[in-house]
Amino acid sequence: MFEKLETYLEEISHFLSGRREREEILSEIRSHILEKTEQEHGAVTEASLAKVIAAYGPARLVAEKYLDGHQIIAPAFQRHLFRYTSFLFAVHFLITAIAVIFTKSFLVFPFLFVPRMGIFEALFYLPTAFLFDLGLVTLILYFITRSKKEINLPWPRFAVDLDEVKRPKRQILSVLGLVAMLAGTGLTLFLYVRYHTIFFLNLDFPEPRLLFTPETGKWFSLAVIAMFAVGAVALGVKFFTSSPWVDVVKNGISVIIVGLLFRLPLDDAFAFSPSARARLSIKYTLMVTLFFISIGVVVDFIKSLVLSGRKGLAKRQQER
Repeated sequence: MFEKLETYLEEISHFLSGRREREEILSEIRSHILEKTEQEHGAVTEASLAKVIAAYGPARLVAEKYLDGHQIIAPAFQRHLFRYTSFLFAVHFLITAIAVIFTKSFLVFPFLFVPRMGIFEALFYLPTAFLFDLGLVTLILYFITRSKKEINLPWPRFAVDLDEVKRPKRQILSVLGLVAMLAGTGLTLFLYVRYHTIFFLNLDFPEPRLLFTPETGKWFSLAVIAMFAVGAVALGVKFFTSSPWVDVVKNGISVIIVGLLFRLPLDDAFAFSPSARARLSIKYTLMVTLFFISIGVVVDFIKSLVLSGRKGLAKRQQER
């Protein structure tokens, strides 16, 4: 029993699935390492094993070599994953919208349950619903792959086929980012129009307790809405141009917005009456939060400037 070898095999086993296959693979690796150690060093010792194991490679990479060709979802079905998930989530989204509008619960046993909820709760429910739909489709495709049967799955067609358009992954992520920014802008704007602030001590709608005074809450709220709106506009513009100046302008505006927030007085900014000690603690917590946000915004601004300069220099060198 060699401790280093057993420890190494234990690490590899974490990346393997299936008890029978795992034991066969580990037995093969053990035999190969022992044989290689004996050939290269003559005697099998902890020291000689350590050298062979170091040359053998990281545990994860070794496991991947043996798992090559053992996909969780067969390549023939991988293109169905997001297509089916999108279709299922569209149904989920529609039922959720109906549940919000008509204040009803919906049950489609055993796959779907949409409780009665308001708009605010639905915004938090939908991401969980998407993950559920993704997990359900993944599980079904996994079992189909494991069955190794010839199954022709239907291929639902949408008005715009992403496979035919062949959008890169970065563009798809940009679409998701734009949707998230638009959702954030819409939500914060809705709260501001209705309550003249987006900062609350509780979520006891329709009469929540406000965190800031009306004047302070207005400026903080407008700053957050502006940040969401600027991010959404920047992502939208990137669909038409790849100019790095888009990020420069966006981050520059963000720096100005955060800078204006630092000019707001915080001594009498709260709509409730905490103790002097609690008020001081809340004030400094808010200041520290603004400080770290400002650091992040400034760093992004500098990075975008540097990237813009590099791209401009590279372009001028190519033109020469």
